[in-house]
Amino acid sequence: MADLLANLNDRQLAAVTLPPQHALILAGAGSGKTRVLTTRIAWLLATGQVGPAGILAVTFTNKSAREMVTRLTAMLPLDARRIWIGTFHGLCNRMLRAHHQDAGLPASFQILDSQDQLGAVKRVLRALNVDDEKYPPRQVQWFINNAKEQGLRASSLEAPTAYDQRMAELYAAYDEQCRREGVVDFAELLLRSFELLQAQPALCNHYQSRFRHLLVDEFQDTNTLQYRWIRLLAGPGAAVFAVGDDDQSIYAFRGANVGNMAAFERDFQTPNLIRLEQNYRSFGHILDCANELIQRNANRLGKQLWTEAGVGEPVRVREALSDQDEAQWIVEEVRSLVRDGWMRADIALLYRSNAQSRVLEHALFAAGMPYRVYGGLRFFERAEIKHALAYLRLIENPADDGAFLRVVNFPTRGIGARSIEQLQDAARARGCSLYEAAKAMGGRLAAFVALMDALQNDSLRLELPELVEQVTERSQLLAHYTAERDGEERIDNLRELVNAAIAFLGDPPAEDSDAPLSLLAAFLAHASLESGENQAGEGTDALQLMTVHSAKGLEFNAVFVTGLEEGLFPHENSANEPSGLEEERRLMYVAMTRARQRLYLSFAQTRLLHGQTRYHLRSRFIDELPDGALKWLTPRNGLRATREGWGGAWESGGNAWRTKGTQQAAQQGAAGVWSGGYGSDGRTAASGAPFRIGQTLKHAKFGEGVVVAYEGTGSDARVQINFGAAGLKWLALAVAKLEPYPDK
Repeated sequence: MADLLANLNDRQLAAVTLPPQHALILAGAGSGKTRVLTTRIAWLLATGQVGPAGILAVTFTNKSAREMVTRLTAMLPLDARRIWIGTFHGLCNRMLRAHHQDAGLPASFQILDSQDQLGAVKRVLRALNVDDEKYPPRQVQWFINNAKEQGLRASSLEAPTAYDQRMAELYAAYDEQCRREGVVDFAELLLRSFELLQAQPALCNHYQSRFRHLLVDEFQDTNTLQYRWIRLLAGPGAAVFAVGDDDQSIYAFRGANVGNMAAFERDFQTPNLIRLEQNYRSFGHILDCANELIQRNANRLGKQLWTEAGVGEPVRVREALSDQDEAQWIVEEVRSLVRDGWMRADIALLYRSNAQSRVLEHALFAAGMPYRVYGGLRFFERAEIKHALAYLRLIENPADDGAFLRVVNFPTRGIGARSIEQLQDAARARGCSLYEAAKAMGGRLAAFVALMDALQNDSLRLELPELVEQVTERSQLLAHYTAERDGEERIDNLRELVNAAIAFLGDPPAEDSDAPLSLLAAFLAHASLESGENQAGEGTDALQLMTVHSAKGLEFNAVFVTGLEEGLFPHENSANEPSGLEEERRLMYVAMTRARQRLYLSFAQTRLLHGQTRYHLRSRFIDELPDGALKWLTPRNGLRATREGWGGAWESGGNAWRTKGTQQAAQQGAAGVWSGGYGSDGRTAASGAPFRIGQTLKHAKFGEGVVVAYEGTGSDARVQINFGAAGLKWLALAVAKLEPYPDK
């Protein structure tokens, strides 16, 4: 027992050894929450307070679930499969497999991933002759998933407008199609499981009695229905151990409700709230910046990260002339780090949106620097893999019309749209699946039916990997991609699918003994649930590029947070909404706390967006950081000269233009930053102009803005300023009261 609890700090030890009561563990970034969670499970088992079957542990990714199992088996000699450990979707899938009849599902129901679901939505719209411009398929898909995540069926929705009423009708039609085909989407897994427990009190009591300890990781990311599911499973006498960090709740766009943490404290009358504040990842200056930033958010549960590692290096801040300049500087800085012995794989470039990666990638490619875009298409989401899986789905369930439509004419077999329409009409008339209707159609459809019949026979005699290999060959997928000029990677992926089947046989998921499932059906469920990994460049020491959202849960020795400009980060869609701005601030907090040793923050005066050069204010988040923890690599108030360099032409660190300054002095002092005629490289608007383009100013009415253009002379001179939310304004210098943005 002593070994189990060794090396835990006081707060961690207190959390691990809590009595069997509800508890909320407020785990700061880098505070060892996974260790606390797994050690808590091991301690409960080792002390005999509960058996493996009495524990339910919920994570948000398959990777986290696997890591938890690995740690547990290293701590104790036990079969971790007896513990229900998995994602919400994975655990609900397990429950529905065991009770499919009570849930109204076929034993071999298939799971639709996001793309499969979109295809199913499109088929509903076509069948009902719905205008997909008025009701875009992705919007309908979002509407359905959002309703399900709120625990609402179509019949329960409020429909105050004709549009809402039509959307509810489409939701109902989609549900009926899924029922007929025996398929469920991700949101349906949770909703159907919740409805099953609600409708079957005896079954609900069974699970409430079974699971005496419920442990939930990343509790801040739970949505409304997930929280209700946990509440339903937590019976009298059960103890819910919720671990999370409200400061890292960044998935509102996926339905995550940061308010669930406060609701948990209220609803469960939580007697135990423990804050894990000692950070084992980052140095002090990084944590000082993170703490100072996040404390500006309201309604936090509150915590203060600290470390025993020392203050470390200050956080480096740099202003670039342009996005290209920013990218080139990053390339040079990374080269310098690599020369000093840093591994590229331990360096991350973070950005707010995927669109920002283009300039970075271009600079890295031109420099010949290896890089990897993290979070690209996952293995099971690649088109060639989805084609192969569709064949396998149709083998397992011939009634799966979505799978049928995906592969009936891929690779091309000369089965045109008219033939498909006739087939769909015949299937509707007979009330049967497309595959069943195709058996009576003849022609090229008959050849496809014969192929599928043969593959179904193969499935009875072949091992799973052999079946997968047979499908890729007999379906002509391999031949199709071999004929493509750039098909080599797709061929490699199809071959890797065989390896995935072999790996699956070596470690199949746990299933209840009373719910037997064929290996093929289990493999297909695994493929739908599996998060997948980026396979590109394995073994290469490559720089890591990713969005801040993708970086959640990761850590690196050095982190560059790029594009820190108003409208970009924080994003323009959130800046005017308090809740949106607070989530953006949490996102920035997550970005900074990914760094172990060195943190860089960068922004640009100009950025090419949507084909236009944009001028932005630097992000407010930079101005919310403590001065003592920062090291500015460029002048604090922009790429302009210091007092000494400008020969006294500038006051207040270079913000206020004085008449005794001259353009010549400016050129000499600032190495040509002011040179008359402004372009995207950071030069001024016109000789003798009182303000520099890109300079930040303040206006009594419109607030802070950045100069984007200047024209005219003397009393006719005017300046154009981007005031963010207030928009672009032309102001006459003769009457405008403009003040340079002051130092902090």
